[in-house]
Amino acid sequence: MNFQLNSIPERTVKPRQSGLTMVTDKGLSLRDVENFVEVASAHIDIVKLAFGTAYVTPNLRAKIEAYQSKGIPVYFGGLLFEAFIIRNQFEDYLNMIKDYDISYMEVSDGSINIPHAEKCGYIEKLTKYGKVLSEVGSKDKDREHVTPPYKWIELMKAEYSAGASYVIAEARETGTVGLYRDSGEVREGLVQEILTKIPAEKIIWEAPRKDQQLYFLGVLGCNANLGNIAFDDVIPLEAMRVGLRGDTFHLYLNGK
Repeated sequence: MNFQLNSIPERTVKPRQSGLTMVTDKGLSLRDVENFVEVASAHIDIVKLAFGTAYVTPNLRAKIEAYQSKGIPVYFGGLLFEAFIIRNQFEDYLNMIKDYDISYMEVSDGSINIPHAEKCGYIEKLTKYGKVLSEVGSKDKDREHVTPPYKWIELMKAEYSAGASYVIAEARETGTVGLYRDSGEVREGLVQEILTKIPAEKIIWEAPRKDQQLYFLGVLGCNANLGNIAFDDVIPLEAMRVGLRGDTFHLYLNGK
C-alpha cells in the first residue's frame, strides 16, 4: 500500500486461493485493458470475458495477453462453453482454449439443459487442461421453479467431486437472479444454508452491486470471494474490503 494505517484487516496476497476478485469484462478495448491493469492488477485475480463477447471482440489475442502479462488468468464466459456444446463442438472448444493459452474454464448450464451427470463429465474432462469454475443456480431465472437450498448444496458437492476448483453462485450481471430476489436483495437463508455444508473459500459469490458486495464482506470478512465485479468497481471494492469506504469504515477499528 502507499502509506501506513493501523487496524487494516489482513488481505490474502496473490496468487490468492481465497479473497478473490473476479472481474467481468464485457468488451473492453485493448487500450482500456492496458490502462485498467496498470492501476488495478494487484487487486484482480481472474477476468471473465463475459457471455459470448470473445467471439466478436477485436484484438482478442492481444487483449488476453495484456491480462496474462500481469499474471491475471482469463477465461471465457459459461455461455460460450454452452454455445460450443449445443453445436456438438466440444473438441473445437478444447482447441480454442489451447490456442489462446487459457488455463481457467467455466462450465455452466444457464442457457441450455445439460443433464447434471453430463455437466460433471465435462468438468472432469476439463480438469486435465486447467482449473474449472462451475456455475450453480442458473435455473433460478424462472421464478416459478426456484432451486431450493438443498439442491444448490447437492449440485455444488457433486461438481466439487467432479474436480471443480470453485463453484460460482449465480447472479448474472444484473444481480437479480439465483442468489438474489428480483429487487437485488440477498436470499440470506439460501446463503446461510449453503455455508453450513460448503466451505466459503470454495465459492465465488457473484455480487455485481455494492450492497451485495457489502453483505458478503459483512458475513465472511474482507477475504470473501466475489465475482461479476465491473472493471471500474475493482478499486472501490478493494477499499471497501479493508474498511476504507463509508459502509465498512468502522468494521475493523479497534481490532473489531
